[in-house]
Amino acid sequence: MRLLRRVRDDLSAGQNLEIYVTALLSLTLAVLGAFNWASDDVLSAATLATLALLAGSLLGSRRQVADLAARVRAGGRGNISAEDFLSGDKPEVPQQVREAQDIRVMGVTLARTLRNLVDELERRAAAGALIRIAVIDPHTTAPVEAARRSTLPDRPEVYLNRLRPSVDLLRELADRAGPSGRIEVRFLPFVPAFGLVLLDAGRSRGVIHVDVYSHSSASGDAVFTLRPGRDGHWYEHYQAEFERVWEAGRPADASDGFPTVPSG
Repeated sequence: MRLLRRVRDDLSAGQNLEIYVTALLSLTLAVLGAFNWASDDVLSAATLATLALLAGSLLGSRRQVADLAARVRAGGRGNISAEDFLSGDKPEVPQQVREAQDIRVMGVTLARTLRNLVDELERRAAAGALIRIAVIDPHTTAPVEAARRSTLPDRPEVYLNRLRPSVDLLRELADRAGPSGRIEVRFLPFVPAFGLVLLDAGRSRGVIHVDVYSHSSASGDAVFTLRPGRDGHWYEHYQAEFERVWEAGRPADASDGFPTVPSG
């Protein structure tokens, strides 16, 4: 049954078609020859055609192996392109959040991130997921610092305006979660050097997205993704970085319009 499922999956995905065609032709030729249902000339021609198809399949496989070996050698020489591991966005995050039990997000104002994820975060909170969000503290010099690093160095009010709807969304999430909710918010007295989205980071299927913030540039931030089995040390590094930043933050409380959540 497992073999049949594998064949079905390959055919539906359009994979290994030449191998299945070759096997089918070989079986057909064997049956025709065994029962003398085809002449020797027809069998010989069909056999040659099958061998040609098999040779083409082997050639394609060797070419794929050669390409893979070339990429591995290039990686060993440090010739991997930044395009191979950096991107400009995280389009897969909403789906990943939808399945996560531990969600931790850190950034400057997170205006776009929260706007895109608010519905999923509300659903995950209702399902009992732990959600921790850290943004800059509007009551410190962090908005001024953020402005200095941006293309609007003399307008910290821009960051206050961006932060306000994020805080409103977080208040609403915390209110809807109720007393049994697991939404925790902290305010940072500084601008984090990078943004983080950690999803089930303590599990083998976890993932961490890192936003590399630009300085005085409107060209957008670079993003790279880390996984525990593949990125070992750096995965653990950024996982620990979130915890360090979280500990440095001020827990949101009633003075911010939030229900008080015990630290820990």
